Amino acid sequence: MPGSLILACLWAICANLLAMTPSRDNHWRLAYGLIAVGIPILGYVTYQTGPFMGLVVLIAAMSMLRWPMVYLWRWMRQMRQN
Repeated sequence: MPGSLILACLWAICANLLAMTPSRDNHWRLAYGLIAVGIPILGYVTYQTGPFMGLVVLIAAMSMLRWPMVYLWRWMRQMRQN
């Protein structure tokens, strides 16, 4: 297994463990940190294993960080209407 996929799996395990911890701000700070760490890992996965596996990892990450994606979608829709 390539090192990039191992990093992506470790990122996913870390994201799940962080989701189980109590948080006063509904985990938004943790989500920003996971996004900041996950983007370079996603690029590394795509570079090392190809665009198909990069897309699989992207979809997996988006399913774990679904609320930031919901708010991004709402913001983009609102920007398009203005």
